[in-house]
Amino acid sequence: MSTGLIALLDDVVGLAKVAAASLDDAAAQATKAGAKAAGIVVDDAAVTPRYVVGFTADRELPIIAKIAAGSLKNKLLYLMPAALLLSLVAPWAITPLLMAGGAFLCYEGAEKAYEALWPHAEHHGPGGILPEPGVDAKRLEDEKVRGAIQTDLILSAEIMAITLSTVAAETSSFWSQALILAVVGTGITLVVYGAVALIVKADDAGVALARHPLTGPIGRALVFGMPYFLKLLSVVGTAAMLWVGGGIIIHGLEEFGVTAPGHAIHDAAVAAGHAVPALGGLVEWFVSAAAAGVFGLALGALLIPLVHKAALPALAKLRGQ
Repeated sequence: MSTGLIALLDDVVGLAKVAAASLDDAAAQATKAGAKAAGIVVDDAAVTPRYVVGFTADRELPIIAKIAAGSLKNKLLYLMPAALLLSLVAPWAITPLLMAGGAFLCYEGAEKAYEALWPHAEHHGPGGILPEPGVDAKRLEDEKVRGAIQTDLILSAEIMAITLSTVAAETSSFWSQALILAVVGTGITLVVYGAVALIVKADDAGVALARHPLTGPIGRALVFGMPYFLKLLSVVGTAAMLWVGGGIIIHGLEEFGVTAPGHAIHDAAVAAGHAVPALGGLVEWFVSAAAAGVFGLALGALLIPLVHKAALPALAKLRGQ
């Protein structure tokens, strides 16, 4: 074998090692970014089942599939190119935009908490209104799907912004950023809507299991427990939104030199961890998350009257309503 061919094979092996290392690094960064977006993911999974309320069982999975396809389109065709362009031409804008998204999460979380404590006379949440009698089923389904995809656009934008902020801090490579954004966007969509499909069909599975003597107790427990599970998931989703939103704002403030809230939370978490050495790391995380959630709730509570008294009326005027 010629020395030239041996050198070529060595170069190919070296390139393969570099590519493998890059893929491993991309996978690690994608996992890290996905974990940071966990709060939005949980809330998305908690909200989406409402969109199939009032439809026959045979239309539930097709509706979820349509919403999932729209969500993937939001992330890969609209938001990912916008995020990559932003990282190229205006990387300084990533943190302010991320903080704006964090403020939106705080508002949404606080609004849900307020609604749970003091229900409004009319529920305006997505998918929360039952279909009116006599409305064409196809048109109603299309409207529900369109509304779900529009709501998903906001949540997907926040997911991609969180991912971009994580990726931009780790790598400056355009193609690495594109790969990680695509992996996170696709992976989260599959996880969220796969989980939604399981949740929506769980009661049907429970009914089927309840018909057989051996699996009857499991089926009845599944049917009985799903409403409570959905309520728990909604509570967890709301708490996660406040935690993630509050954390984004706190870290953003540190980027702009306002470090007092972050330092205070860190010191309290460390002190709590030292008080319980056996569970130090877990206690520190819990205290940090809880403090960020309280911060997010307080900020969201301040934003509720601002949104309802100023932002929404101004938007209605712009629309000519």
